[in-house]
Amino acid sequence: MTADSGSTTRRRGAALEADILDAVWAELAAVGYAGLTMEGVAARARTGKQVLYRRWPNRAQLVKAALPHRFGTITDHVPDTGELRADVLTVLRLMAERQRDMGSDVVVGLLGEAPDLDPTTFGIMPDIMRTLLERAAERGEIATADLPARVVSVPAALLRYEMLLSRTPIEDHVLVGIVDDVFLPLAGRPDTPEARTSGGDGTGL
Repeated sequence: MTADSGSTTRRRGAALEADILDAVWAELAAVGYAGLTMEGVAARARTGKQVLYRRWPNRAQLVKAALPHRFGTITDHVPDTGELRADVLTVLRLMAERQRDMGSDVVVGLLGEAPDLDPTTFGIMPDIMRTLLERAAERGEIATADLPARVVSVPAALLRYEMLLSRTPIEDHVLVGIVDDVFLPLAGRPDTPEARTSGGDGTGL
């Protein structure tokens, strides 16, 4: 047994997984999403590709797993500014920031392979939005949080669409338009000058 193979077999569990997920980002930096292969990641992580396939069935799932390893998750930062508009803008700004950090190549690649992702992947944002809507309803900002699923998914879906169309970071006015012109009217929030000007910086201040 060589020293290299010995070091590989000694890695188990979380340590091995962390090495693999680190290797994902090193490979993305070297070859881009289009050039990423399970074999390339395995070689960089000094393990066998069968080890990867036991955990992740395809490269989309592998890259998705590497996201929280590198950036954390949006569910760790669900805002509670005290105002629905600011809360939703904050969430969209977090998504846009992740796009900048990940790079459009990775974002477009993942969205292009969305059918290969676990179906629960796209349930995260609606769950966050439900939380924001329930808080808004409790504050009396909207009549009810019981909105159709398509309405709840609108902000994240429109932002993903913008990401697919653009190779550059999404500008803030696009996020503001999604919230002010589309989502808030659908959510039943009164369209008043106060509603349009309050919480505009997404901080709730």
